[in-house]
Amino acid sequence: MQFRTRAIHVGNEPCPETGAVVRPIHLASTFMQHKAGEWREFDYSRSGNPTRACFEESIAHLEGGAGAMAFATGMAATSCAMAMLKSGDHVLTGSDIYGGTYRLLHHVSNRAGVKTTLADSTNLDAFAAAIQPDTKLVWIESPGNPRMTITDIAACAEIAHSVGALLAVDNTFSTPVLTRPIELGADIVMHSATKYIGGHSDVMGGVLVAKTKEIYDELYYVANATGAIMAPLESFLCSRGLKTLELRVREQSRTAMQLAEWLAKHPKVANVLYPGLPSHPGHELAARQMDGQFGAMMSFELDGTFEDAKRVVESTKLFRLAVSLGAVESLIEQPASMSHASYDAADRAKHGISDGMIRLSVGLEALEDLQDDLQQAIG
Repeated sequence: MQFRTRAIHVGNEPCPETGAVVRPIHLASTFMQHKAGEWREFDYSRSGNPTRACFEESIAHLEGGAGAMAFATGMAATSCAMAMLKSGDHVLTGSDIYGGTYRLLHHVSNRAGVKTTLADSTNLDAFAAAIQPDTKLVWIESPGNPRMTITDIAACAEIAHSVGALLAVDNTFSTPVLTRPIELGADIVMHSATKYIGGHSDVMGGVLVAKTKEIYDELYYVANATGAIMAPLESFLCSRGLKTLELRVREQSRTAMQLAEWLAKHPKVANVLYPGLPSHPGHELAARQMDGQFGAMMSFELDGTFEDAKRVVESTKLFRLAVSLGAVESLIEQPASMSHASYDAADRAKHGISDGMIRLSVGLEALEDLQDDLQQAIG
């Protein structure tokens, strides 16, 4: 079956009791057992819930994994992956990563003795050189956030596996519509389901998909022990979101491509960071690694200052000034003061997150309306 067919049908079989084509939402916190100590499939909703299980089955199938765990937020999912580590373990991450991941690793995981190194994952020699004898996890994003860098997932899998480490990929921007990291050698895939999977700015969630049952069992153990699981209503909404995921992502990507081409010619724009543009340094890799399109996220840099960028993001009418991304409405933000403010200032400068950078999440509005909105804001 093709992707969009699987997104509708896998994990969404009609209710066996009523025949309802949409599975019911199971709000129960606990489930009656026949005998003491002999569990049915479900016993307590922290450990497993029928509504959550349907969503987990769907997303695992779409990503090509052995199993998935759904969490209350994307950061809860990331925290579960990091909780597999122990004091003294080392994490190597790309330098173009979500600010919340940076904050978790540098200001929370470090309290448990987990060490972190940021390195440019687009420079494979330098990235491999940052591997340490105690590296247990390599964490990358492609496209990266917010510079839209493209990382060779297969090559990073080889780097991680050469020292017995796992490769985890934050696939939030690309979604399984465009990139399926497990097919390229990744061991764990993370999604902030709040974004494209939910798709309507009305649900919080996170997902980890494991390549093997062994990795899944470890993630499940940590998730069950720590308890930051996705609730039934959110699971239902994420299952619903998957059914239209490909349609939304492909249409948003089409608009984003046209918007990037227009911005690249704008006299007040110094640089457009979008992997669909031939001028992007990762364009050829993205064309091989992504499925025909380049996503709906982009950043651009004004030929101006921090205050100039701030003025632009505060002047749009259709683009909502907000963090987050991936929904039907278009969003705009200034990474230096918003999504990546948690980066230390020196690290922002070192890794190319300029004060004049603006990040866009392109929604489902008409191209012409979005273009007019940016034009009036940029001036």
